[in-house]
Amino acid sequence: MPNKAIFFDRDGTLNVDVDYLHDPADFVWTEGAVDAVRWANEHGYLAIVVTNQSGVARGYFPESDVSRLHEWMNTELQKHGAHIDAFYYCPHHPEAKLAAYRRDCDCRKPAPGLLLRALREHDVDPAASLMIGDAPRDIAGAAQAGIRGVLYEGGDLCVFLRHAIQV
Repeated sequence: MPNKAIFFDRDGTLNVDVDYLHDPADFVWTEGAVDAVRWANEHGYLAIVVTNQSGVARGYFPESDVSRLHEWMNTELQKHGAHIDAFYYCPHHPEAKLAAYRRDCDCRKPAPGLLLRALREHDVDPAASLMIGDAPRDIAGAAQAGIRGVLYEGGDLCVFLRHAIQV
């Protein structure tokens, strides 16, 4: 039987958006974010992060910083009985400073590549799942992957999630 998932954008959804976040010292959870992830865990949803990280392509920080921040996030969540099941990120940008990351790819939202990969790798039913993001590109990527997307514009993320699931 396929899984169901809550796909979360990272910056501006799970954490306060600061330009090119890569250091845990600069990380601040949005209101209700930890509770939202725990709610997803407790209600049979995989919690999956799908995020653009063009700071890598721009040469602001290495991919290892992205991985380190994601590990830190899960460590913090575990202190509250929650966890992210998987992290997917796009390090590319079509105008990247670093040639290795300069390309138009299918994984940079609004393209659906990361979501499609997560659906496949975790046997997720898109019709039973939800994408929450703070930008139209998040919602557009979800639509292309056959997932219902909802635009988060602030407030308690857990309250927002619970309302979005009931709609």
